[in-house]
Amino acid sequence: AECLSEITNTAGPVDAKEELLDECESIWKQMEECQSKLMLLGTETLLPSDAKFSLLMLQWKALTVDCRQWQARNPEIISTNPDVLLELGKEELQKVKNDLEMVLSTVRSKNKQLEEEIKSEQQWYVEQKQILEILNKIEEEANTQAEQPSTKREFNERKNKILNLKTYKKELLSALGEFLDDHFPHPEKGENTKKKNSSAESAVELITLREILESLINKLITTPHDPYVKINESFWPPYIELLLRCGVALRHPEDPQRMRLQAFHK
Repeated sequence: AECLSEITNTAGPVDAKEELLDECESIWKQMEECQSKLMLLGTETLLPSDAKFSLLMLQWKALTVDCRQWQARNPEIISTNPDVLLELGKEELQKVKNDLEMVLSTVRSKNKQLEEEIKSEQQWYVEQKQILEILNKIEEEANTQAEQPSTKREFNERKNKILNLKTYKKELLSALGEFLDDHFPHPEKGENTKKKNSSAESAVELITLREILESLINKLITTPHDPYVKINESFWPPYIELLLRCGVALRHPEDPQRMRLQAFHK
């Protein structure tokens, strides 16, 4: 009623305002009557179960009839006054205009965001295209160099270097083996092993320091993730202590019966 009174204030004739207010008061009176009837129905005293059930059924039927009447009823026009209808139409058009302006603002914001994303994607495309061109040039240069005789010559030079390194490696290993055999002989040939030992100790065949180092090196190369070697009875204790004191080998931090070669290559 307040909204309609504001609208009618802007209407030309005064009769339109009075007519609209009268209709609003009539509708309001009808609503008050319905409300009072509902209040009276709610304050009725409770009846026995059968009577109460029949009363509820009657109320349900009455409400069903009212519902069907309201569904079949066509909406009535509040007023037939053209001035009032004009003002109502203006208000509705203003609401539609405001909604459309909000939609337009949202669409513009979304378009701006999409334009920024498109620019970013275009920049990324240009960068990827440049990278692809550079990679294609590098591939062409590599193919061209592979076809030239100089590349074959470089390959032969590298092959010769690898063979020389393998030969040098064999020489180093041979020299190391000779050094170990001369200065660290088999434990059973040393002076310290000439003493009488128990029958259990004499049954174990000891290995040389060279063999101990070979087992450590092979273990480090074959399984670098687990380079530790189990210390068994064939390892002569003095040689083990020598390797540990000189920093050539390291014991396992949790198992003293395992050791590994020091990682000199790292």
